[in-house]
Amino acid sequence: MYQYKTLSNGIKVVAEKIDYLKSISIGVWVGNGSRYENKEVNGISHFIEHMLFKGTKNRSAAQIAHEIDSVGGQLDAFTSREYTCFYTKTLDSHIPIALEILSDMLYNPSLSPDDMALERQVIKEEIRMYEDSPEDLVYDLSSYAAWGDTPMGRTILGTYESLDSITPDIMRNYMNNHYTSANTIISVSGNFDDTFFELLEKYFGTKKMLDTKPYLPDAPYISKNNIVKEKDIEQVQLVATFKGIDVMDESVYSLLVFNNVFGSGMSSRLFQNIREQRGLVYSISAGHSAYINTGVFDISAGMSPESLGEVAHLISKEINTIKRNKLTSAEITKAKEQLKGNYILSSESTGARMQGAGRSLLLNKPIYTQEEALKKIDAVNADSVAEIIDRVLDSSTMCISAVGPVNNVENLFELD
Repeated sequence: MYQYKTLSNGIKVVAEKIDYLKSISIGVWVGNGSRYENKEVNGISHFIEHMLFKGTKNRSAAQIAHEIDSVGGQLDAFTSREYTCFYTKTLDSHIPIALEILSDMLYNPSLSPDDMALERQVIKEEIRMYEDSPEDLVYDLSSYAAWGDTPMGRTILGTYESLDSITPDIMRNYMNNHYTSANTIISVSGNFDDTFFELLEKYFGTKKMLDTKPYLPDAPYISKNNIVKEKDIEQVQLVATFKGIDVMDESVYSLLVFNNVFGSGMSSRLFQNIREQRGLVYSISAGHSAYINTGVFDISAGMSPESLGEVAHLISKEINTIKRNKLTSAEITKAKEQLKGNYILSSESTGARMQGAGRSLLLNKPIYTQEEALKKIDAVNADSVAEIIDRVLDSSTMCISAVGPVNNVENLFELD
């Protein structure tokens, strides 16, 4: 059962008490990611994530690490296109130190020029690592293909030039305008007592913040946009992107059922028919990424250059087959049972439960109980699956991205 609170400064809280546990996961979510950035400061959201671990007015970076390690806790963060999350997992007896460290990082970052110079170099190394990883690079290209030179199409990490332009004053001003009470929520899953909300108020509710939300740029999808980066490597990394569904679309359950059969996991058609039966790829999969008012459905694979044409032909065949014949009732039933099993197993993690509730509250989505979510999966039927297959596998929206010893992907796929 979820409890909802609003702190004195306007920060919203969703908390799920699980009293048979001895642990708790706490996440501070900010509605800010690379989609909110202009080109000049591209990468600043991810840069901020790094800098909040580099020390505060009260603690050095080493002290932050030592204090959380000394109680056997975990402290981490991640930045996406639309949000940033800072989170801890500790024993319930260490809630005060977890909240105190998180609030200190969020409210009192030092952002010293020396630390920024060091961390800027770390992020540049991260960029180099991604550029040397074709599997990662091809997804950056696929985003650019789908959304072009817009905040959604640019990399989360930023560029060497944009990172060099970010000063402590620019970062602090950016945080003041994006890390606001109206744009921040706290999500909690695990064991806590009646004093917990008093602690939240003490550490988070007394901070005065702006109560505005930053402007969210639109992200119009670009169809038929292909991008190739020639690279002297042993494999071709390929991504075929289609216009997907947005984060509020309830047909996601039908999409998950369809993709469970089509491209998700080792039992999927793509994996079985192209990797297992023919050995043409090491990895092949499909999945969707949903965002505010936009989304994509990707099919990705890695293969030797001489196998590119055959793999694209086989992927085309699988797409045409599932569009033509849809799924059988037996396939739908099996996929629904597998999804329910996966959902229940993931729900046994407080971290996963905290993330699910936090992301939903931040994006103004309903937060479903386990029973409600399972009913949503059970409600999927042949008609809803057929409808989402036709929507998502629309060949007129396809974009192709590739990295490797290849210079042309035009007419690579043969779609009906």
